[in-house]
Amino acid sequence: MTPERVLAGLSLTVPVVAMLWVASYTKADPEAGGVPFFYWYQLLWVPVSAVFTTAAYLLVNRDEKARKAARAGGKR
Repeated sequence: MTPERVLAGLSLTVPVVAMLWVASYTKADPEAGGVPFFYWYQLLWVPVSAVFTTAAYLLVNRDEKARKAARAGGKR
C-alpha cells in the first residue's frame, strides 16, 4: 500500500462521507440567491466531487507509472 493509493482512497471517501452525513446540511439557512442551504450545498458537491475524483485518478495513475518503472528497472 503506497501513500498515493491511501490519498486516492481518502479523496474518494471525502465526498461520500460529506453526502452521507445528512445532519450537517438539513437546514434552510443560509440561503444563496433564494435557494435553501440544503439544495445549494448538495449542488456544490457535484464539482467538488469531480475535483476529488480527478485527484484520486491522478494519484493512482502516478503510482502505476512508478510501479511499472520499478518493474522495468528490476528486469535489467
